[in-house]
Amino acid sequence: MRYLTVVRHAHALAAAPGASDKERVLSEDGLLQCEQLRKWASDRDELGKFGPVTALVSSAQRTKETFERAFSGTKFVASVQYSDLIYNGQRDVTGEDLLIDLAAIDPVFTSLLVVAHNPTVHEFLTQLAGSLPSEMLKDGYPLAGAFVLALPEDEQIGLKEYELVASFVPALD
Repeated sequence: MRYLTVVRHAHALAAAPGASDKERVLSEDGLLQCEQLRKWASDRDELGKFGPVTALVSSAQRTKETFERAFSGTKFVASVQYSDLIYNGQRDVTGEDLLIDLAAIDPVFTSLLVVAHNPTVHEFLTQLAGSLPSEMLKDGYPLAGAFVLALPEDEQIGLKEYELVASFVPALD
C-alpha cells in the first residue's frame, strides 16, 4: 500500500507592505504547527509510517517554509519538487489542476505528499476522499492539517475515490 498526504500550509502572516502574497511567511503559530507536524512525520508510529514520499510543494514562501520546517530532512521524504503551477496567487488552481501536476511527478513506487493552498486542497480532498474528515466539516480545511489517503500499489494517482486512513491536525494551545 502507498499513501497520499495532503497538507494545507501552516498559519502565515499577512504580506508585509510592498511584498506580494507569494512572499508571505509563517507566523509564530505556524512555526508551532510545523513543529508538531515534524514530530508526527519523524515518528514511525504516526505520520512517518505513511512515507517515504515524493513531495509536490507550491512555490509560495509559506508552503515552502511549511515543507522545510515540517518535513525536509526527515525519513518521511524521499524527494521534493516545487511548483509555480499550484500557487493560487497567479491563477485559480483547481483540485483537478493539482491532481494533474501530482500525477506528472508520481513515480508509482513511493507515497505522495502535497503542500499547497486553500481552497485547492479542500477541493482536491473532497474529490478524492470517500467522505470528508470530521475536522473539515465545521470550519473547512484546517491550517497545517495533514490528511492521508490510501492509494493502490503500482497504479498512478487518478480522479477516483480513495479511503481516508488518517488525519493529523496540530492544535494550538
